[in-house]
Amino acid sequence: MDYNINFPHLGIYLSHVGKNIKIGNFTIAYYGICIAVGMLLGIAALCHRAKETGQKPDDYIDISIWTMIFAIVGARAYYVIFAWDLYKDDVLSIFNIRQGGLAIYGGIIAGIITLAVLSKIKKIRFLTLLDTCVIGLPIGQILGRWGNFFNREAFGQYTNGLFAMQLPVSAVRQNEITSEMWEHAVTVGGVQYIQVTPTFLYEGLWNCGVLLALFLLRNHTKFRGEEFLIYVAGYGIGRFWIESLRTDQLLIPGTQIPVSMVVSAVAAGLAILVIIYKHVQLARREAAV
Repeated sequence: MDYNINFPHLGIYLSHVGKNIKIGNFTIAYYGICIAVGMLLGIAALCHRAKETGQKPDDYIDISIWTMIFAIVGARAYYVIFAWDLYKDDVLSIFNIRQGGLAIYGGIIAGIITLAVLSKIKKIRFLTLLDTCVIGLPIGQILGRWGNFFNREAFGQYTNGLFAMQLPVSAVRQNEITSEMWEHAVTVGGVQYIQVTPTFLYEGLWNCGVLLALFLLRNHTKFRGEEFLIYVAGYGIGRFWIESLRTDQLLIPGTQIPVSMVVSAVAAGLAILVIIYKHVQLARREAAV
């Protein structure tokens, strides 16, 4: 396999971007390292948020551990369900996540369910849990997207724009190469490349914006759950656009409709409506006083 990754219009040529690192006889995928570092930074951020709001950080360390476990299970289950053709002939490969195959919406759904259960056990209001933990989500996603970079996945259709990324044909899944990519494939130094849209980068940058919004608005929300709804709305809007550019979309069975675009549109729309409704309701109460 060729290890080059190029951004020709930016003048960036990376000659050896590996997928893993070896320590003795043990191999660790960069994909896993990115996810692990993202999780640790996310936990640190939400624990800081807990302390900032007068809660116990130790409670949130326990909550984070359990939520991460079930979020990973949910993310993998979501991906496998909507990409079953990749696993039906090799069921054991479901348990090999080092090569990728985690869907963020599955992780979020499983994480929310886990938080709902833990809110009862820890006797912390569910909406308070959501608002406290949400700061860790975009941090984990930003780092996680760089795992997609090392895995040469989560890219979009052919582009010749400023951020166009060239990947060796030998380094990507063949079923993710579209006819348009083949038409514009180039050979440089004996290596055949496809040129794609770096959607992993777009989503990472978008999540930086979502994180900034959460940071700036964290002490200016009007009701419990609003911080979480801001994240859902912000991320959903960005994901809807970015998902439309990808070529490895998970589709609703029997259709050509990307499931993440549907989930993004519904989630973002509902979040925005709830925020508007709650603000209108609060404004009316203040006016009535």
